[in-house]
Amino acid sequence: MSDTAENSSSTGSRRLNYEALRNHIITHKIDCGLWAIRILSIVFAVGYIIPVFGSAQNAYYKVLIANAAISALRLHQRLGRVSLSREFLAELLIEDSCHYLFYSLIFLYVTPFTLVILPIVLFSILHAASYSLTLLDTLGQNSWWGARLLISLVEFQSLNILRLIAFTEIVLMPCTVLLILMGKASLLIPFIYYHFLTQRYTSRRNPYTRNMFHELRILFETTAAKPSVPGIIRRALLAIVSFTCKLAPPQIQVPQQH
Repeated sequence: MSDTAENSSSTGSRRLNYEALRNHIITHKIDCGLWAIRILSIVFAVGYIIPVFGSAQNAYYKVLIANAAISALRLHQRLGRVSLSREFLAELLIEDSCHYLFYSLIFLYVTPFTLVILPIVLFSILHAASYSLTLLDTLGQNSWWGARLLISLVEFQSLNILRLIAFTEIVLMPCTVLLILMGKASLLIPFIYYHFLTQRYTSRRNPYTRNMFHELRILFETTAAKPSVPGIIRRALLAIVSFTCKLAPPQIQVPQQH
């Protein structure tokens, strides 16, 4: 009986192709490095919420630094060599990774604010889960079924996660003003963050921020149209919509409600 169990265990061990995993890591050093840094950013975020690894403030800034490193590596993958040309700069500024490198630099000089690291952690969870599946497939098709279950749950909720990231990016705009009033940020932060938000709005690959603006506009206008809504709230909601539309980038206007 014990011999059978040992044989079954050794057979299961042989199914895990560690040599293939090793070769994959050697061949895809940057991708594996990105995966490792994303895992670290999640660990640092946990260390910020539950400061068991030392200073919560240090953990917070490590999340931002890890995100900056991820963004820089992604830019290296996307664009390759740096070129001091107008074309390269234009290509750089439309990359989503450049937007989030900019994001980290903005909040490195702001007092820790929990909402700031939420988009970073959610992106890290999404991308780390996706690449973890690649690593597990390299290791063996039947390896770590529990991890595969967690990954499938993340992938199932990926749309909602991306929408939450977009919503957080938008909500952070008025939050930067509140941070100034609380003495936790400089006067320039809202203006710099507005530039980041316009980049997210005009992103080529990620339409979720743009779509979220549209959804919020429909929500505000629908709510304002209800007879039960007090006049002061109706005017406030419509004023927010009007003000936001004026701030929209000229090349892409906020979609109209149909």
